[in-house]
Amino acid sequence: MKRRNFIQYAGLGAGALMVPSLLMGNSISAEALLNPGLDVAVKKRLADVALNTARSLGATYADARIGRYLNQYVFTREDKVQNVVNTESFGVGVRVIANGTWGFASTNNVTEDGIKKATNQAVAIAKANSKIQKDPVKLAPVKAHGEVSWKTPIKKDFKDVPVSEKVDLLLSANAAAMENGANFVNSALFMVNEQKYFASTDGSYIDQDVHRIWPTFNVTAIDRSAGKFKSRGAMSAPMGLGYEYLDGDPAEKLDGIEGMKLYRNSYDIVEDAILAAQQAKAKLTAKSVEAGKYDLVLEPNHLGLTIHESVGHPLELDRVLGYEANYAGTSFATLDKWKSKNFKYGSEIVNLVADKTYPGSLGAVGYDDEGVKTKKWDLVRNGILTNYQAIRDQVHMIDQNESHGCCYSQSWNDVQFQRMPNVSLEAGKEKYSINDMIKDVEKGIYIAGRGSYSIDQQRYNFQFGGTVFYEIKNGKIVGMLDDVAYQSNTQEFWNSCIKICDKDDYRIFGSFFDGKGQPSQISAVSHGSSTSRFKDINVINTGRTI
Repeated sequence: MKRRNFIQYAGLGAGALMVPSLLMGNSISAEALLNPGLDVAVKKRLADVALNTARSLGATYADARIGRYLNQYVFTREDKVQNVVNTESFGVGVRVIANGTWGFASTNNVTEDGIKKATNQAVAIAKANSKIQKDPVKLAPVKAHGEVSWKTPIKKDFKDVPVSEKVDLLLSANAAAMENGANFVNSALFMVNEQKYFASTDGSYIDQDVHRIWPTFNVTAIDRSAGKFKSRGAMSAPMGLGYEYLDGDPAEKLDGIEGMKLYRNSYDIVEDAILAAQQAKAKLTAKSVEAGKYDLVLEPNHLGLTIHESVGHPLELDRVLGYEANYAGTSFATLDKWKSKNFKYGSEIVNLVADKTYPGSLGAVGYDDEGVKTKKWDLVRNGILTNYQAIRDQVHMIDQNESHGCCYSQSWNDVQFQRMPNVSLEAGKEKYSINDMIKDVEKGIYIAGRGSYSIDQQRYNFQFGGTVFYEIKNGKIVGMLDDVAYQSNTQEFWNSCIKICDKDDYRIFGSFFDGKGQPSQISAVSHGSSTSRFKDINVINTGRTI
């Protein structure tokens, strides 16, 4: 591969690897996205076919999910459109308990006959599985909600926005980056609409309309004389919002350190592309970091990934119990630590919560894929481990009788199971800004954006990079750094947290690509925090070889 091609293709490499997982369904036109789909009364009638058939075959529980999943992706590079993709996936998944055992089947034949056939198959699978299952499934009770609905509170549906307008926006961002020092740039816009109908023998009929959006880009600057190149990705966060996220509302811009632009609930991709080009160019001559101990000032776009890996995953109950191990390992946060009621996950100011209701977040829905009304709950309170993430057939294992409402499936064709909710660090209680924090640091590094990372199979020992790095000396930003990564372990890291900015700085990071399970599924999840300070963390130089 030629160097030019490598630089171009590497820009969205991580995201591109996951695109096939998102491109589920059939290719359709942009106009076909506007098709309203089945009427809710028709969905109820079809769902009842599954529930009644399951009961007649001896199932003690059944649920049906009728799903229509719409996706639109726009890809550009420099001044060219690379691709525009529209997909639709439509079908029904039926899950049952028969003889105390789960069974699941699905079909894209969304007719009474097709649903009856799938339900027969689900019950047959459950009965076959029951021959080898020792303990029957125990479901926590759930309230019957009757006929209810929920919709992401969007202001502008991406499906109503012409593709030409989306292309123009991305190309404008590309042009702005090129005009400000970038040699190469590629950009993409991911838009998702999940139309999900859930019905169960518990008496719930839930219609939900879920929207997500993610604008992103990668710029590269080259120093041809030195044979070097540096890149900088977008500082956007995938969000549970409509196309209004791209309006760049000035009211949603936050104060930050000089040279950084911060966004919340609105994003100016052109403005960020300009800064990205300037920072990528500056990274070419940035000072290489001296390894050693530093206070780290971590902004939310960066800290979200650390939260995801060191808190979100290890507190999934199936990992704790060892049921989930093939994809990303198990967990150090074993039940004995939780039962002790004094395990110090972090310092006293560390409060970590799970929340499926936070507005604008990727995980925000009204009800999970088991028909449980979503909520917020503590995982770590005042530094002490207090709870996990668990669903209806798990909570009895931790002596609880109410699901946490964090069950999810990536499509109608996949069985739902426990997935990470939004997991976030609560903001500090006292008034405290980023600049206040910088003034309190004698020797430190400010890190913004996500970079490469590595964490062990128990989600304990880790290493994280970032997007941009600034050196802090005696309370002032003194210049850009490069080749920075920090190493720690989960407990040591969170116990080193000594200061958290207040709610005015609170923002959320997100990922469309949280992977789990075998066969693997992806889900979308957000992580909120304010800028936070961690004392005496080991920093290494990634650019030097031994």
